[in-house]
Amino acid sequence: MEYCDSDDINHTTIRLAACLKQTIVYVTLRFAAMAENVVYTHHLKKLSVDGNEYSYFDLPSLGPKYDKLPFSIRVLLESAVRNCDNFQVKDQDVEAILDWEKNQAVPDGVEIAFRPARVILQDFTGVPAVVDFAAMRDAVKKLGGDPNRINPVCPSDLVIDHSVQVDFVRMPEALQKNQDLEFERNKERFMFLKWGAKAFQNMLIVPPGSGIVHQVNLEYLARVVFTSEGILYPDSVVGTDSHTTMINGLGVLGWGVGGIEAEAVMLGQAISMLLPKVVGYKIVGQLSQYATSTDLVLTITKHLRQLGVVGKFVEFFGPGVAELSIADRATISNMCPEYGATVGFFPVDKNSLVYLRQTNRDENKVQLMEEYLKSVRMFRNYSDASQDPVFSEVVTLDLATVVSSVSGPKRPHDRVPVVDMPTDFRQCLINKV
Repeated sequence: MEYCDSDDINHTTIRLAACLKQTIVYVTLRFAAMAENVVYTHHLKKLSVDGNEYSYFDLPSLGPKYDKLPFSIRVLLESAVRNCDNFQVKDQDVEAILDWEKNQAVPDGVEIAFRPARVILQDFTGVPAVVDFAAMRDAVKKLGGDPNRINPVCPSDLVIDHSVQVDFVRMPEALQKNQDLEFERNKERFMFLKWGAKAFQNMLIVPPGSGIVHQVNLEYLARVVFTSEGILYPDSVVGTDSHTTMINGLGVLGWGVGGIEAEAVMLGQAISMLLPKVVGYKIVGQLSQYATSTDLVLTITKHLRQLGVVGKFVEFFGPGVAELSIADRATISNMCPEYGATVGFFPVDKNSLVYLRQTNRDENKVQLMEEYLKSVRMFRNYSDASQDPVFSEVVTLDLATVVSSVSGPKRPHDRVPVVDMPTDFRQCLINKV
């Protein structure tokens, strides 16, 4: 066995001392900055629901600019106000978001810091994150510290769904047999994750066989409104899957990020991002009795892809949105990677509350969500045009123009109306590829 010589040990000690010094300086500056953060405390307000008293940041009191902001930008603003410590999130970030309309004209964009309310992981990217946290605990223990103090700072949910394979079909016991094989093949991984579920605080691990991560997120995990230490604030999420955007259909702002970014958020770091442009997508009219929700989704996907919305937020509004179920909205939001937008956002409305009740959310919490969102003007009445904010640009879709169509064979935005199929088929045979 080879051992390090004294020079190696000295160099290692020096590097470790430097790292510890940097950590101490970082923590000292952070807490000093937090102690000085009195900028927005006077915007705290009380809300009483069912005899319980809560606090929240009264965003409308920030000024008349607030009512012009898109609802998706209001979520970014609330996060900046609540997390403003003049270290990671600064007062300049709050002002930049509040001046969103003016900052649209800045050629290179305006950079802001955003701290989402939670992180969602699937097992392929979540296992490495849990391994990293376990390694940090091991390092702290070797240095003589308490390893149990290493936990995610940001609430984190890990859904195990990517390891399933279909070996058995066309038999009543197919589901059980496939699950048994999944456990057999992934025994070591699942044992490690089971340990992680018990060992780490602020981390929820959903066991295999519970469903697809996006469905579980929508039906069970989404809070819509968080309550932490008596303070209410909107739910928001980043996830390690491109289709994390599905949650925007319920009014929860969320998008996909890389594994490193997700771990950084879990450790309490803010995401650095450009203040996005917001495309207002106005939906009017009613769907034909012959058109399906799939036809609608494919129509919107093709329309937005042609429009060019890469790197932008898309926010849906207009009286036609009230005609869409949460399932329809979630499907449209889920297609964000196909049309290129960062999010396809549907602000919370009465249909959202109906869905929360249908999925067995606590009635008291649903009432609290409604009261809070109305207090900060994030509750949408899609039929009330006076609530319409300012957008970077607005496009309109009349639901009556949506017709039955087919899409593919490979790309969902290659949509052709059924009546045009014979012509399109002949052109595909004649035209060169």
